[in-house]
Amino acid sequence: MFQKSGYRKQTRAVFHSLLLILGMQSAAWADTVTRGPYLQTGSDQQVTIHWRTDVDSSSRVYFGTSPSSLDHTAESPQSGTEHVVKLDGLSPFTRYYYKVQAGSTRIGDTSNTFVTTPSPGSIQPVRVWVLGDSGTADSRAAAVRDAYKNLSPATRTDVWLMLGDNAYSNGEDAEYQDAVFDMYPDFLKSTVLWPALGNHDGHTADSDTESGPYYDIFDLPRNAEAGGVASHTEAYYSFDYANIHFICLDSYETDRSTSGSMHQWLESDLSATGQPWIIVFWHHPPYSKGSHDSDTDSRMTDMRENFLPLLEQYGVDLVLSGHSHSYERSYLIDGHYGTSDTFDASTHLVDGGDGQTDGDGAYSKSGAPHKGSVYVVAGSSGQTSSMRGTHPVMIASSATLGSLVLDINDNRLDARFLTDSGSIYDHFTLLKNNGTTPAPPAAPDQLTATAGGPDRIDLSWHDNADNEDAFVLERSLDKQIWTETASLSANSTGHTDTPLSQATTYYYRVKARNPAGDSGYSNTARATTTGGCVVSNGAASITNRYYSNEHDICQAPDRVSAASNVTVGTDAWAEYVAPRIELAPGFHVLDGGRLTVRQP
Repeated sequence: MFQKSGYRKQTRAVFHSLLLILGMQSAAWADTVTRGPYLQTGSDQQVTIHWRTDVDSSSRVYFGTSPSSLDHTAESPQSGTEHVVKLDGLSPFTRYYYKVQAGSTRIGDTSNTFVTTPSPGSIQPVRVWVLGDSGTADSRAAAVRDAYKNLSPATRTDVWLMLGDNAYSNGEDAEYQDAVFDMYPDFLKSTVLWPALGNHDGHTADSDTESGPYYDIFDLPRNAEAGGVASHTEAYYSFDYANIHFICLDSYETDRSTSGSMHQWLESDLSATGQPWIIVFWHHPPYSKGSHDSDTDSRMTDMRENFLPLLEQYGVDLVLSGHSHSYERSYLIDGHYGTSDTFDASTHLVDGGDGQTDGDGAYSKSGAPHKGSVYVVAGSSGQTSSMRGTHPVMIASSATLGSLVLDINDNRLDARFLTDSGSIYDHFTLLKNNGTTPAPPAAPDQLTATAGGPDRIDLSWHDNADNEDAFVLERSLDKQIWTETASLSANSTGHTDTPLSQATTYYYRVKARNPAGDSGYSNTARATTTGGCVVSNGAASITNRYYSNEHDICQAPDRVSAASNVTVGTDAWAEYVAPRIELAPGFHVLDGGRLTVRQP
């Protein structure tokens, strides 16, 4: 195993030695776990467990597939306060329980559990939690954490990413204790954490020598232990989870040139993966107008100019970054490597819609070169800063606290930006057409609505898809609250909505549906049902309104002068109530017994 060198904080051990000098017996000092346990470098067959104790002790883990039967043991021959034990020979996609040893005591309960990754390439629902610049160790970071915990407590977090600036202000060991280990203890012992190096982490870390607190704390796959191609460094690495290939780059300290070792390794890794999904993450975003400007920041410029052409050549789907303390999300774009003023929508937009299934429709792409990528800045998990503006590649931009939640299943990726208050600020869907389910259908258009009488409206539209399973018709009275009113078979181009209320305006929209999801909506159409009376003759001298059971049922352009048993005077209102009302030819009332004539 690669032996790490460098910084190790030993405050408690030193304190223990001082107590011994004062004459206390070592047996009186109880072994205590002061950090962790936490999981690192997980794969379908192994995981590494770290923990820290207050005094030197052996490194041993007891584990098994039942919390009542931890019948396997793994240990490291080295004793000390920093414990690193690798569990090998595990089964893919299997839940294990474990306890760690502190002196003579086994520490852990049923919450000390993890699930190994599925076999590479397998199709499973995958939940990914993404934190950026979360290392403030304060109530803001805690609110973001708690909002995620409350989102869907029953859903397991499969992959956990940190986008850098994981511990402010300098990435010291004590700052990591506050910002990571004390902030996320429950997540750390059950989900592998995959970090990127940020500039604040880099204040006390050195990527060339792989030393400092960042490299001491994290055990990252330098030899392809979790998939991908060996990078031979922990500064940048890759791993697989189910049918997703993740790549982490170092945008802070490692050589960012096209001739550097990181760029060369990246091309080898991209060319070797056969995974349908590729997600890449690092700290400095290629596009941002948040607290940092990608037009002027040299690291951000290097990553955009030198790495994006390679990523897009290999069909990368999603790029995640932090650094700017904001949330920013791009359209589906390709080929924009210059400053913001060089962005050309006619050239660089692959899909200029919002990517939302309840809006313009999901983004759809293949894994072929230059079919589009989505870029997300999610650097507001611990703090926000004022925005410098809106970058033209971005459809959403906000200085809002939160985290990014990804749900990936087969060929569908759903992303949500979850705020610290638990609301969803933005969402989008990305579909790959190399999955086992089809792409969503194209949205219908040319929707028209025509009143066919007092209780029906006739609708027609144009079908633009050839892969829909159904059409869904929705109706509203105010264009705010919509109700699904009909599910229609494939290839439908019309429908009659009935029964309806008379003299009422209705709004309609329609969308297509198949197993991959819904299309965007058609245009909105409206129509008003006719009233309960019909007027065809008479002198057009005044305008009358007819009411039936006090409901406005029609407006007539004619004068009521020949209605028997009804006298229309010059008063503002004239009303007649009788069991039977007879009107002149061409007049009738649906609800007999009451007729009110209003003369303006």
